[in-house]
Amino acid sequence: MKNIINTSSILLSIVLCVVLLPQKSIGQQTINGTIIHDGLQREYILYIPDSYSPNESTPLLFNFHGYQSNAFEQMNYGDFRPIDDTANFLIVHPMGTVDALGNTHWNVGWGTSTTDDLGFASALIDSLARDYNIDMDRIYSTGMSNGGFMSYLLACELSIRIAAIASVTGSMNVGQFESCSCEHPIAIMEIHGTADASVPYNGSYLFEPIGDVVNYWVEFNNCDIDPQVTDMPDIDPTDGSTVKHYLYSGGDQGIEVEHYKVINGTHTWPGSQYDIGGTNYDINASTEVWKFLSKYDINGLINETALNKINNLKPFVIISPNPCYSSVSIDGNFSFPVEYQIISTLGKILQGGVLMSNHQTLDLAALASDIYFIKIGDSAYKILKM
Repeated sequence: MKNIINTSSILLSIVLCVVLLPQKSIGQQTINGTIIHDGLQREYILYIPDSYSPNESTPLLFNFHGYQSNAFEQMNYGDFRPIDDTANFLIVHPMGTVDALGNTHWNVGWGTSTTDDLGFASALIDSLARDYNIDMDRIYSTGMSNGGFMSYLLACELSIRIAAIASVTGSMNVGQFESCSCEHPIAIMEIHGTADASVPYNGSYLFEPIGDVVNYWVEFNNCDIDPQVTDMPDIDPTDGSTVKHYLYSGGDQGIEVEHYKVINGTHTWPGSQYDIGGTNYDINASTEVWKFLSKYDINGLINETALNKINNLKPFVIISPNPCYSSVSIDGNFSFPVEYQIISTLGKILQGGVLMSNHQTLDLAALASDIYFIKIGDSAYKILKM
């Protein structure tokens, strides 16, 4: 199982970058925590945005790392913090235990592991709920590779607590369709590359083909079997891959199943600021995952009035990479087209224009190394030009 994900040696060089911040006081917290479960001390990293208030119930997102990786690497590699700084949810990055081969893992039924990771996830929800005002109807899960498998396990075995899940480069085990005991319609997203050599798109003797996984959840949720298919714009023609989006709508309780098929995509997190080779940059996986998950609670699609209120109060913007050298790309849930300006710390407007779509690239090569603000609509965001 050692080939499921092996980003540790590559990602150990990750350093924390300047976090994208709106123009307000810095109050974000990154907490290294532990709980005792099943006789083991289990670790996690919790990210709390500046916008968190104990007076307001707040969604919780699990972000599970891949095989041989760890919570710190996943927090940076599959990064939701720039979104969180404006969208307001708690992100917990759990830490797996070491298996018989000496590798960090999530026990999703591989090998001889006996670690109770399912119980750990449930206990972690209870522990966090004692300390923070968590919206218990809006608990989500995502993850990379083995973390994607773990998210599917939660959908099958802990659905009473999970509103929706998204898997990036993960799948389901052979035979898991028969054992899955999901108790309610549940929104599912899968992002997967066709050239993934670690978790093959067409499956293996261990893993179900991605098409079969998608079809299982389409049938389970009673979605329309004929998807709306969209070829995503090839924003970065140099990344060697393109993206086709499949949307299966019409499910029970307004549930949808979405699949981003990354043609020639490898075992990577699309849009990550850390390109480990073969990364697609036509979509940002973190952006697409949160836009998808945030539409649902434990009862299905959040009603339109409530959803509009959530989106109006909590827009999110991602500007990456940050710090940057010559350019940045913009993603978010604002309405296009939208005007933007690049402003110096002295308030001088240096350049401007109109954003027409997500992942639009802004050329900053002519700017000197300094701190700037990108104003989008009525909000401004700090960037560091190296």
